[in-house]
Amino acid sequence: MSLPMRVLVVCVHNSARSQMAEEYIRKFSNKHLFVESAGLEPGKLNPNVIAVLQEEGIDISGKNTQSAFDLLEQAKSYDYVITVCSDEANERCPVYPGKSQRLHWPFPDPSALKGDSVLDQTREIREMIKKRVIQFVQDERLA
Repeated sequence: MSLPMRVLVVCVHNSARSQMAEEYIRKFSNKHLFVESAGLEPGKLNPNVIAVLQEEGIDISGKNTQSAFDLLEQAKSYDYVITVCSDEANERCPVYPGKSQRLHWPFPDPSALKGDSVLDQTREIREMIKKRVIQFVQDERLA
């Protein structure tokens, strides 16, 4: 029996974009792969991201953020390492052992949103991430 494909999603704080991508990859691949997320500088979960994922029946309220560098120190390997942060932050992402394919999907940072419509803007980012994940799962035949 072969091991499941392993996917790591990385962003700066592991508080928003990477969390959403992780959950959607898990959901749309029908849990046929191992997926986790991490940050370059782990922070606290973004409450707006928690809220917009709960609207879709996904509860991450009890999750912790984790460090991409801790995973590297543990010598974890992945088939795919997907960065969902800015191009500048993408350049800081560590190289993981093994033969991983690196993908970069830049999305706006929900923690940088301002104004009265932050929740609506977070929903828009959620939908962008969901659409990209669905395309990835279909392209890679992971479902």
